[in-house]
Amino acid sequence: MFASKAASMLLRRSAASAVSSSAPTGAAAALRNGMANMRLMSSDVATFDLTGSFETHHLDTQPNNTIEMSKEELLSHFELMYTMRRMEITCDNEYKSRAIRGFCHLYDGQEAVATGINASFETADSWITSYRCHCTALARGGSVESILAELFGNVDGQTKGKGGSMHFYNKAHNFFGGQGIVGAQVPVGLGFAFANHYNAKPGSPMQVAIACYGDGAANQGQIWESANMASLWNLPMIFCIENNHYGMGTSMDRHSSHSDYYKMGNHIPGVRIDGMNVLAVKEGMRFVKEYVGSGAGPMYVEMMTYRYHGHSMSDPGTTYRNREEIALTRSTRDPLEFVKRTLIDAGFADAEQIKETEKRIRKDVAAQVKKAKASSKPTIEPHLFEYVYSSGGGKEQNEFPPHIRMPDFSKSKNY
Repeated sequence: MFASKAASMLLRRSAASAVSSSAPTGAAAALRNGMANMRLMSSDVATFDLTGSFETHHLDTQPNNTIEMSKEELLSHFELMYTMRRMEITCDNEYKSRAIRGFCHLYDGQEAVATGINASFETADSWITSYRCHCTALARGGSVESILAELFGNVDGQTKGKGGSMHFYNKAHNFFGGQGIVGAQVPVGLGFAFANHYNAKPGSPMQVAIACYGDGAANQGQIWESANMASLWNLPMIFCIENNHYGMGTSMDRHSSHSDYYKMGNHIPGVRIDGMNVLAVKEGMRFVKEYVGSGAGPMYVEMMTYRYHGHSMSDPGTTYRNREEIALTRSTRDPLEFVKRTLIDAGFADAEQIKETEKRIRKDVAAQVKKAKASSKPTIEPHLFEYVYSSGGGKEQNEFPPHIRMPDFSKSKNY
């Protein structure tokens, strides 16, 4: 089986950007050449070259081609991304052992996208995403323990064992899921953008809203309708396509007549970002947030990324793409390997320090999974009606209303 045209385009683009200038550029070039192009500012700060990481549509300006990053910042990005990777590998193992049931969509390979977006956002910005949401939940204030407990269906889960893999929320961090229906998060994200516009203080930048969705959802009618309203009303809305090149098991050249997703807004500006380079994602999303938050209107963002697992745990991921394609992406564009090499080349850490960090994170993830497993299952009382109905003032009402008749289990033959 040959690699799909979509994946080949991604790999060709990476190779082209690597040879388009005399200096190595992009995540692929950094891995190939063993050196991220950078300029040291001090022992704890460096400036990194991002040339070739962005393409724009209907914009007179674009993200900067350099980013300044401190040792502390880059190490924190690496630690979050490595925690995401270990958490998703753990989910894979726990699903195969049947400790996790139902739907489960893993994010490994795409860690730079969620990490870079979160690094450029404020907590007050609104974020909603698809059902591939474990790592976004972690970035937006979650913990491995709360996420795994939710996947195990336990009460200490982030949504009290009621949501499962596709429904994570964190109101304190303005993270609203986790949407189980393909593309349905986008109109909801538009509502957050409307609220942010409505509540904005005159003369001050607006908080933005982002709705992340995959290339497989990009041609849905509800997204076109949302884009129309966002443009009509000049809302601070970011339409973010995480283009991992396969809509379930269908390559994008077979499911979309338009493969430049960042141009899909027609007159709405757009930017394409190297989604395997956390530095590029951070700088790109800083630019997008400033543009959209200034009142200039919505923007389309296309993240060029890749998922290592299949669409879900029921998909082996190798019937519509070959193993060589996956291995090539891992060896040339892996977002974690890029950060590790960048840390070493900047003098921020050596290989032994990185290994110790990985060891510490693996141990911590294992400990949190153990705690998650120790949590109990929800019970009918009091858990069944918690956070379902609300009383005056919007406060949760943990008792079911009198008009709700509970089942009589003594009369049930199947109980």
